[in-house]
Amino acid sequence: MEQLESEIKRLIIESLGLEDIAPEDIDNDAELFGDGLGLDSVDALELGLALQKRYGIAIDPETRNMRDHFATVANLSKFVSAQRAPEQRS
Repeated sequence: MEQLESEIKRLIIESLGLEDIAPEDIDNDAELFGDGLGLDSVDALELGLALQKRYGIAIDPETRNMRDHFATVANLSKFVSAQRAPEQRS
């Protein structure tokens, strides 16, 4: 899971153009939106698209608890891991 968390941190930085932030600056349990990293709803859409493209997963914004899945890197990692096909999990 640690490797996936690192990958997701890099994906957040790259897909959202966060040039002043390094992966190690993002705590796995820190809030990504609002007072945390400061992401907004547009960032959530861009991040969702990047996750779908990178991991080949489907993200339905109407899914129950989607906001919770995107709350932290740790939550995103669990969500992505659960959505990936068994042969893609590491």
